Amino acid sequence: MAPHMGRRLRKGAGTTAVAALAVAALSASQAPGVVHASSPTDQAASDVTPTPTPDAPASGNSPYYTDLPPLVSPTPPPNASAGTLPVGDQQGIPATVLDAYKKAEAALATDRPNCHLPWQLLGGIGKVESGHASGGRVDANGTTLTPILGPVLNGAGFANITDTDGGAYDGDKVHDRAVGPMQFIPSTWATSGRDGNGDGVKDPNNVYDAALAAGFYLCGNGRDLAVKDDLDKAILSYNQSQEYLTTVTTWFDFYRRGTHEVPDGTGSLPGRRSDHTTPKQPPVTPQAPVTPQAPPSKKPSPKPTPTPPAPPAKPTVPPTKPDGGGTPTPTVPRATTFEGVGAKELTAFAGGAFGGQPTARVKDASGKAMAKVPVKFEIVGDTDTRFPGGATTVTVATSADGTVAAPALKAGEKTGTFTVRATVTEASLTAVEWKATVVARQADTLTRVDAKALTAAPSGEFANQVSVKATYKGAVASGVAASATMILTPAAGADPKAAPKVNDKGPYFKDAKGNPVRELTDLKTDANGALVLPKMYADVQTGTFLLRLTTEGGATLTLELKVAAASS
Repeated sequence: MAPHMGRRLRKGAGTTAVAALAVAALSASQAPGVVHASSPTDQAASDVTPTPTPDAPASGNSPYYTDLPPLVSPTPPPNASAGTLPVGDQQGIPATVLDAYKKAEAALATDRPNCHLPWQLLGGIGKVESGHASGGRVDANGTTLTPILGPVLNGAGFANITDTDGGAYDGDKVHDRAVGPMQFIPSTWATSGRDGNGDGVKDPNNVYDAALAAGFYLCGNGRDLAVKDDLDKAILSYNQSQEYLTTVTTWFDFYRRGTHEVPDGTGSLPGRRSDHTTPKQPPVTPQAPVTPQAPPSKKPSPKPTPTPPAPPAKPTVPPTKPDGGGTPTPTVPRATTFEGVGAKELTAFAGGAFGGQPTARVKDASGKAMAKVPVKFEIVGDTDTRFPGGATTVTVATSADGTVAAPALKAGEKTGTFTVRATVTEASLTAVEWKATVVARQADTLTRVDAKALTAAPSGEFANQVSVKATYKGAVASGVAASATMILTPAAGADPKAAPKVNDKGPYFKDAKGNPVRELTDLKTDANGALVLPKMYADVQTGTFLLRLTTEGGATLTLELKVAAASS
């Protein structure tokens, strides 16, 4: 599009003058990011589109709407409804589109807090790219009623981008086209696409998905949009045109000074695009000078003939009745109920997965489930348990039935109890909490890996080492704490539940200094649930001795060790 834009600005002197006058007027409002032009010539020079970089911008430099907002933000009447808003209302944004912008801002405030993305910036880009999804022509889920496609990017006045999606998004298997309300080219959507409405699909034609993806794209490269230079770079990364930068920042400032919601499908549609050589808006012309009036004649004028008053016009909007009747004011549902669903407690072994997920439901005042409501889940307490990606805080939107589940928790190695807390980010409702506990890994069964004899001669060493495997409910029990103890043979009639006593004679292990030890307490099974004991040695005592292995979780295994002199 760069060559095309350059030709249009050089040839369109009238258009350039209009842009210069509009921008100069806007300068008085101290709009952030507005490019000031001292003359039409300066404006034309600054508006030349830079040569596209090898990495095409988000929109592929597709054309965009260049209409500028009015110089003064209109103030809508109190309790404005679709029938009472001024004709051509530029300040109003369609309800679903406005909701998508604000939800994207809330999500980025959690996931990219250092970016400081304002929803009004998404509003400025959405206005310039598609007129807020063609005036809000979207369904209840935020998907455009008809596809919004840019021109074929075949190098004829625009960037030349060969097909990257097999026509899946834009229907073109030869070249790419910008798609959806935020006009992403398919190759950019493949890496930047997001699921903003929680339906499990990343759809560039859905305003929730597209707005969230645009937010992440603008926050790329560690940009802080509260910094003027980063803000300009972010906008230019979307479309490499100085005129585009000026137009978007002008709408950005306009929305920051005030906006309101209008019903879907009633938004004001722009009329002038960057690829049109003839402007659709009337040019700005100076007012004619006021002609001085002649002094009044001293001769009295004849009295005018009285004209009967015209009958009052019928009101187009029925007046509001004193009892509250008349045209109802549309209301936006608000979340009033936030409740937990399912189990209130969660348990997992260290390093394992929890048996359930924290799940909650959001309802409005009528008890109806609310979809697309952002809910923040956070892990509170001294624990190394985390959400996927190592996060301690995540934000998820409710589904069509009003429910929302936290991503699967992965237990850490630290045992103990902590809390998972959920809050509705856009309402002051009581938080929902779940008690979560991480317990030590356990085993309920210990078995020997082989059946080799465990024998030794007095003052000798056992030829074979003890090798066992631990399982829990039939599955490998890895990382389970275990102990091995040389015990005395229980006396006849002894309590079977009583703890056995450590034998101070017979077979033994060696510590790091080579001293005899008959109890090991710092053992642990490996990743395969296996445990191999250190070498064992015999003292001068002969006979049969007992070795008992015990694991966390109560699994035990008792083995016989025999010490006998070699036969002559």
